[in-house]
Amino acid sequence: MTDDRSARPALDRIRVGSAPDSWGVWFPDDPRQVPWERFLDEVSEAGYTWIELGPYGYLPTDPARLTDEVGRRGLKVSAGTVFTSLHRGPSVWDSTWAHVSDVAELTRAMGARHLVVIPSFWRDDKTAEIIEDAELTTEQWGNLARGMERLGHEVRERYGLDIVVHPHADTHIDTREHVERFLDATDSGLVSLCLDTGHYAYCGGDSVRLIEDFGERIGYLHLKQVDPEILADVVKNGIPFGPAVQRGVMCEPPAGVPALEPVLTAAQRLGVDLFAIVEQDMYPCPPDRPLPIAVRTRRFLRSCGA
Repeated sequence: MTDDRSARPALDRIRVGSAPDSWGVWFPDDPRQVPWERFLDEVSEAGYTWIELGPYGYLPTDPARLTDEVGRRGLKVSAGTVFTSLHRGPSVWDSTWAHVSDVAELTRAMGARHLVVIPSFWRDDKTAEIIEDAELTTEQWGNLARGMERLGHEVRERYGLDIVVHPHADTHIDTREHVERFLDATDSGLVSLCLDTGHYAYCGGDSVRLIEDFGERIGYLHLKQVDPEILADVVKNGIPFGPAVQRGVMCEPPAGVPALEPVLTAAQRLGVDLFAIVEQDMYPCPPDRPLPIAVRTRRFLRSCGA
């Protein structure tokens, strides 16, 4: 009898990592989050090599100190993360760039090449307050597209980084329809996607199909799954993303959807090197919960060939 795993093609173009999000970290400073030292210790213990910076200010922002802290744990940084509201037009550029430049400078100093760009929420992820309309106007779509192109150009010219825009629940880039509209409106040479399998499934999307249809625009992956039963209740009752996470809508693989092995196989077929960073939204969570999940998740991804 042969081991089915031996017949699977090695996913040699996929570089697996994890992120502070998988340790319940959503904010630079929050008493319900684990200290950054513990995150670094445990992500290394779980068997990961690559990490993201997470919310700017959670990990040390001094490049020399952070280089020492990650290096002695055998870790490397794949990306930084920024938050934007570029659909609001040119008036927000200066404040956006002040935030982006700080993160980009640290990201470059850590040897990473990507900035994950998360659009602003229309519904607050902590308070569930409705901030603005869930649908953009034609003018706002234009602002968003031109703003992201400008961001992609400036980040590449000044810092040598590529932006990867993250479709995300409770933002204006969420469903297949909105993702397609965004891709059609932006220059493929300046703007790529960070496909988050959990968020895309949360919003009704098919990750494998998106990879097959828009493979040239996929620059980065976040790996997570959703619990379909909890998601059905979230959709039925219009529950905001933050409370949905507290209900456990983002679950430990392989218990949820989408199945990650077909996603990784589709990504491998693109023939390019891609980061696949595990992010299981768990804010807030007990401090002893993340490590066992991270260990099991890393073992599961190895069973998939990653």
